[in-house]
Amino acid sequence: MSMEKSDALFLLVKSLTKSEKRQFKLYAGRLGGNSEKNFLALFSVLDKLEVFDEKQILANTNIKKQQVSNSKAHLYRQILVSLKLNPIHQNAKMQVREQLDFATILFNKGLHKQSLKVLDKAKNLAISNEESNLAFEIIELEKVVESQYITRSMSSRADDLVRQSMDLSKRSLILSKLSNLSLQLYSSLLKKGYVRNDKDFDELRLFFETSLPKYDLKTLGIKERLYLYKAYLWYNLLTQDFVGSYRYAQKWVDLFYYNPRMKKNNPVFYLKGINYLLESLFLIQHLRKFKSTLNFFEEELNNHQILLNENTESLAFLYLYLNKINLYFLQGDFNDGLSLIPEVLEEIESHKLKIDEHHIMVFYYKFASLHFGATNYEQCIFYLEKIIKNKNLTMREDLLCFSRILNLVAHYEAGMDQNLEVLIKSTYKFLIKMDELHLVQKKFIAFLRNLSNIYPHELRKAFIELHKELKVFENHPFEKRSFMYLDIISWLESKIDNVSVESIVKKKTKLHYK
Repeated sequence: MSMEKSDALFLLVKSLTKSEKRQFKLYAGRLGGNSEKNFLALFSVLDKLEVFDEKQILANTNIKKQQVSNSKAHLYRQILVSLKLNPIHQNAKMQVREQLDFATILFNKGLHKQSLKVLDKAKNLAISNEESNLAFEIIELEKVVESQYITRSMSSRADDLVRQSMDLSKRSLILSKLSNLSLQLYSSLLKKGYVRNDKDFDELRLFFETSLPKYDLKTLGIKERLYLYKAYLWYNLLTQDFVGSYRYAQKWVDLFYYNPRMKKNNPVFYLKGINYLLESLFLIQHLRKFKSTLNFFEEELNNHQILLNENTESLAFLYLYLNKINLYFLQGDFNDGLSLIPEVLEEIESHKLKIDEHHIMVFYYKFASLHFGATNYEQCIFYLEKIIKNKNLTMREDLLCFSRILNLVAHYEAGMDQNLEVLIKSTYKFLIKMDELHLVQKKFIAFLRNLSNIYPHELRKAFIELHKELKVFENHPFEKRSFMYLDIISWLESKIDNVSVESIVKKKTKLHYK
């Protein structure tokens, strides 16, 4: 791994905006002392470097080699302290924690009454912002302070604190169980993708039903509902119930619509909700709703209705452009979609320190699919090979598998069939190894392998026969996933009618929405 990607301090310095750098220099300048001069010099060197280089640090500062590690750790902490003081990074959770720290200091100084006042204010802020875990922590400290600050109202006060503690404890327990379930389902979605057979489905259903805590929807707070909807969303996506995933993605987004403060306090959750709403609409092919939701999302971003920082800016870019590309797929506008690729590549470069490799590979697969639909098969292969040759990609096994299948078709269409037999064998072995060889894939690969034995005048008949065989699997509970990554049916219809895939998809769109 390159040093610029592995050095945490270098990444942090490079993530700072101009205003954050200016604020840090003002903050550090007030500290004084020789050690501060050293870490300011270190900051200046790192700020100028394009690639992390320890030799440059030693040559341009008074820091000795044995001091580099400690100097870097000191600078890292001071940058974080400076950022914490920046109003743009303040949120309700940080404000509550700050008040909790203040209350602890006051308690340690024996100022019990003042400590309780601060704790009460912090508790109300935590509860109003659905921070039940923090509220529980505050109440536990209130108990400690009250035990030192004896008053006549101690008896009723103790009862109140115990009741609040028990209520928050129950809420925290449900929240913890729901968030655990949500995270485990999400992890399964990223690692394996959709369920592949009845065995997978039964195991998932059993896990979901036994892990889902008992709850009364009317008594759940916003955060508990959020994790509940997320858990149901992942479950429906995994089981390929895309109407169900749309229903719960809409519930997710509606939480923020009816509680606007949540959008400000939890912009990441809101962005993810919008993205999964769009993805679900894409999967059920609901073009009108997809377009209106995408337009609404873009307007929100343009009108600064969503709180953007370095993290949310990267997420907003990912979700906006992935779904812009999906719109081209829904409409069959593959050639028009190609114009978006340079812009996306430029954005990827500008966000490269904050975008994980998995999402970049997803973009590459979409680029490849656009080029395939536009009959640019060599460019399609170019992007697929970036995925296939990526040895670091451990997530989304389905993406790895279908990249190889699309690669086979692209090689055939490009007339690069001299190595097709070798590619077919390697793809077959890979799918078996990954346990991804399904009936649709078997039939399709067998067809490609037999193409060299089919006379030119018999090709159309062979395409018709394969189309008839595969068409019955379009709505199969498990086999239909093959058509989500590669529209084999439309490709076969284009071969049968001797027209482009783009014209086939556009024709289907017009018929569906006429």
